[in-house]
Amino acid sequence: MNLSLVGKRALVCGSSAGIGRACAVELAALGASVTLMARDAAKLAAVRDSLAGAGGGAAGDHAVVVADFQRVDEVQSAAKRAIESHGPHHIVIHNTGGPAAGPALDASVEQYAQAFAMHLLTGQVLVQAAVPGMKSAGYGRVVNIISTSVKQPIPGLGVSNAVRGAVAQWAKTLASELGPFGITVNNVLPGYTRTERLTSLVRGRATKGNLSEADVERDLLSSIPAGRFGEAEEIASAVAFLCSPAAGYVNGINLPVDGGRLGGL
Repeated sequence: MNLSLVGKRALVCGSSAGIGRACAVELAALGASVTLMARDAAKLAAVRDSLAGAGGGAAGDHAVVVADFQRVDEVQSAAKRAIESHGPHHIVIHNTGGPAAGPALDASVEQYAQAFAMHLLTGQVLVQAAVPGMKSAGYGRVVNIISTSVKQPIPGLGVSNAVRGAVAQWAKTLASELGPFGITVNNVLPGYTRTERLTSLVRGRATKGNLSEADVERDLLSSIPAGRFGEAEEIASAVAFLCSPAAGYVNGINLPVDGGRLGGL
């Protein structure tokens, strides 16, 4: 199986921590040069330096661009700078923090608009920036890190449930449009994964229900056949496969990585 990403450059968003960081490490280990994007320059620099020790070549092979995903124009400018400075990016990992928890009915129009911009519009400008280079190379991989809520809404995450579905449909449309050029567009749907997002979700449910965090965790774990939470590295492994030459015929899918939590096929 050809998993080598030598000679490829990847743009990994939200790569200062969590799933994004794990994706950067995995892609670098497969030989890719990685451009890290997030809003904390110091954290990104630390990740960049760590990639050299993760089997991912020299630190000089990797780069940092700073952007706040609440600012679509900032993300667009950062992507253009990255391409101007480092050449075509063959891989885009679109990943950013989730919207605040709360019922769908209680959310304001502004909250929906901000989440739509942060999750879909940033993806649009990133793909628009990267696709010309992908087409020239005859190779492109776009992977969106979204949520199992695409298939089964998660209680208490109203805005997130709505926006993730929009991203999934956008990605499926792009998969059809870009497939003829050797470019695939897929979504990875993480289940409950040990990240800051899960910690925040558990804390919020505990406070709202007057429960201990341990009780909330036990309730969540009871819905997972694997009997445990996922690790960011496990999500990254699925992402890395979708970015590889071996996955060239995998296009337009929603791939749950959730320990079997989702019902149905």
